[in-house]
Amino acid sequence: MPTPVFFHSFIEAAMEKKHNLSSDTLKWVLTNTAPVASTNTVLTDITQIANGNGYTTGGATWGSVTSTTSSGTYYLNGADVTWTASGTMATFRWAVLYNDTATNDELICYLDYGVGLSYGTGLIHTIDIDATLGLFNLSVA
Repeated sequence: MPTPVFFHSFIEAAMEKKHNLSSDTLKWVLTNTAPVASTNTVLTDITQIANGNGYTTGGATWGSVTSTTSSGTYYLNGADVTWTASGTMATFRWAVLYNDTATNDELICYLDYGVGLSYGTGLIHTIDIDATLGLFNLSVA
C-alpha cells in the first residue's frame, strides 16, 4: 500500500472535533486528478472518476474501522477496500479517504499509486490495509 499523504486541513479538523475516526463513516473515492494536500479540504474539491463499471460516485465505505492505542501509539485500522470492475473502470491514480459523517465531507488523506490504473471486467482493485500497523499510526515521544 502506498504511504498516506495527509491533507493539511485534517489536523485542524481533528483538533476541532470534526472527526471521530472510531465511529464516523469513512469512505474511499478514486480520482485521476492529483489531490493538493495544502489546499483541498472537502470532498467537492476532488474530481472523482466516472460513475459506473464497478465504481459508484461517493466511493466505498471503509468497513470494520478500529481506532486503538497501545503503549503510546495510536492506530487507525480497518478492512481492505475493494472495487470489482463490471466493464472497463475509468483510469485512476489516487485513492482519497474522507469522512462522510462530517458536515462537509472533510478529507483525511490520499494514496498515490504512481501511475494511472484501469481495470477490465472482473478484475479487482484492493486498498490493502496493513493488519498490524493499520492505515497509519501516531506515536507520542
